[in-house]
Amino acid sequence: MPLDASLAALLGRELGPGFTTAPAALTAAATDDSGLVLPPEAVFFPKSADEISRLMVLAGRHGFPVTPRGAGTGLAGGALAVSGGVVLDTTAMNRIVAVDAANLCAVVEPGVVTKTLRDAAAAAGLFYPPDPASLATCTLGGNAATNAGGPACVKYGVTRDYVLGLTVVLPDGEVVKTGTATRKGVVGYDLTGLLVGSEGTLGVITELTLKLIPHPREVRAVAALFPDARSAVATVAAIMAGGVSPCALELMDRACLGIVEELLPFALPGGEVALLLLEADGDPDQAARDIGRMEALCRDRGALAVLPAADAARREALWDIRRQISTRIHESAPVYLSEDVAVPIARIPDLIAALPALGRRHNLSLYAFGHAGDGNIHVNITGDTECRPRTLALARELIALVLDLGGTMSGEHGIGLAKRSFIDMELSPRSISVQRSLKAVFDPAGLMNPGKVLP
Repeated sequence: MPLDASLAALLGRELGPGFTTAPAALTAAATDDSGLVLPPEAVFFPKSADEISRLMVLAGRHGFPVTPRGAGTGLAGGALAVSGGVVLDTTAMNRIVAVDAANLCAVVEPGVVTKTLRDAAAAAGLFYPPDPASLATCTLGGNAATNAGGPACVKYGVTRDYVLGLTVVLPDGEVVKTGTATRKGVVGYDLTGLLVGSEGTLGVITELTLKLIPHPREVRAVAALFPDARSAVATVAAIMAGGVSPCALELMDRACLGIVEELLPFALPGGEVALLLLEADGDPDQAARDIGRMEALCRDRGALAVLPAADAARREALWDIRRQISTRIHESAPVYLSEDVAVPIARIPDLIAALPALGRRHNLSLYAFGHAGDGNIHVNITGDTECRPRTLALARELIALVLDLGGTMSGEHGIGLAKRSFIDMELSPRSISVQRSLKAVFDPAGLMNPGKVLP
């Protein structure tokens, strides 16, 4: 039901000062990085699991939807209020409860910024590897909700690989704990694994127990320029099969390089050149051997130039180029759509080769970059204000191509609202039916983040 004035007043009395219908709060909660705009009717900033439990009990009693939200950095509209109701903003729950060096884990609230935990872990000589592009602003609760990844996935895995346990408020207001604080635990079904990546449709994460690992002693980086994207991605396959373990292996095509040309440490030649950014970490000798082996493989595979980053400042300059690409593509056109498809590594050349014709067919600009080491290529689609129907048509054709190549429509952004209409291209009717049944077990009234993921 809609939040009329009397219900909003009741919620304000029951929930206290964290509940608001102020226009500024509603405007802030109406958008994320998908470009979609869907304002809620109210926003709630809880500070504890008990407060969230109270909200969910009230939602069940009065029949209004609740949409969990972290920092709003998602690209799929997963934190937007499709059906109005209350956006539950967890950013005020931002305590690092513990960094346990003896047991190599951390306990955090969902509003902790990912980089804040990384820095706290590093101060204890430990490392939290997941590193989504919005590392400096995204929250750990949001990362868990979408099973976020990033460049380090190629060596270290995604968020799910580091979540040992959760505290979650279910849609009926009950607080449950899942998982363990140990590295092993196989008692009952894996509810932790189910909740990670469920995009806030099954419950609200209020605390996370996260695995940490010893911090790498050294990081080495190198950039390699290739005459075209096909030769660059062929080199990726050679590196992954070459007995080394890169901790990042990023691809940037010619269109991406053109948009950051003044930042490049070389003059951009003509032709369809592409850049690989490679990193190795570990003990100093191992990092040096691995980066040396990767440099040699790049030269053997026809790299036009190999540019080692001799120190931390130069390594950071290379990563600044990679980070700037996303921002500049987003700012380059009124309409922007980011597809985070993933294909088997050996099929990356086929995907890259198909993109120019795909762009021409729909009269749209395409930029390809991303995590080539695990096949997760971000295909960014841009155009003018009249092109949105064409961007969706191109996205559907792109997803069909990716599925034909044995891939998936989303490697790390999730489905949310933006990709919901495509999900039956990848999942069978029976799979969707089973997932609907799971949703109904957790949320029979359909109040928890409605309108997301399932068609």
